[in-house]
Amino acid sequence: MSNGYHVVVCGSVVPDPLQTLEPVVGPAGPGLKNETMLPAWLDPWAGHALYESAHWVGKHPGSRLWLVSIGPKAKLQQVLMTVAQKVPFELVPLDGPAGGFTEPAETAAVLVEAIRGLPGLDPARLVVAGGWESASRGAGVTLQTVAEGLGIADVFLGVDALTALPDGSLEVLERIEGGRHQVSRCPGAPVVLGWATGHLPEPKNHPQVGMQNMRLAMPALQKAKMVKVGAEGVRYLSVTLPKQLRSTRVVKDLPPEAIAREIVEWIRE
Repeated sequence: MSNGYHVVVCGSVVPDPLQTLEPVVGPAGPGLKNETMLPAWLDPWAGHALYESAHWVGKHPGSRLWLVSIGPKAKLQQVLMTVAQKVPFELVPLDGPAGGFTEPAETAAVLVEAIRGLPGLDPARLVVAGGWESASRGAGVTLQTVAEGLGIADVFLGVDALTALPDGSLEVLERIEGGRHQVSRCPGAPVVLGWATGHLPEPKNHPQVGMQNMRLAMPALQKAKMVKVGAEGVRYLSVTLPKQLRSTRVVKDLPPEAIAREIVEWIRE
């Protein structure tokens, strides 16, 4: 495509997974204990989508890259101090909850409205990208719902590589069951991509890129639109962490066949 692509990455912030995450139910519904005090990161799957998309944009002159993110402004600013130094992008922040207790339909509706409102966006050149999974909004259907709202028929999930062919079509390497991949093709943009881990490492920090991004991101954060994203009509009866089950038995001189037999019997139980 001679004029490049308009790539929009959808990604939110999540609590640092190395912290102790304890679910609680408060007046506003389920959440995490001391959630406002927890340090935040860019969602890992969204990070893959952002870095792969930035590499893609760099290979196609005339392309643009936006990051549309729903989350508390303070958390977004905290995360940007690191992410902004990785790759150049235009931030579109939406001030709203970033937790996992939200309905994909509500999240998708907000994202669709934000994408349609991007200045200078050409729908015929649109590539919407995001994480195949999510550490907070892991319902697995948000991107498909966004595609439906935007009227995009071509949706690929578990993407590990994207190639533009000479005729303008796109070749997509997707993960499928059994640890295998399949190669798919579509006529080109518009398209929605749910990235897996891709094949690129995390970019190094570039202070110049960070200053360029923050020069535009800080004013955008100050004017971030407040959005309501929740789970209207949904009532949670309880919220608990998965229980850990550990059963240890120390046995000496047991042959491997016997150990394997015990493991199989334990799994069957």
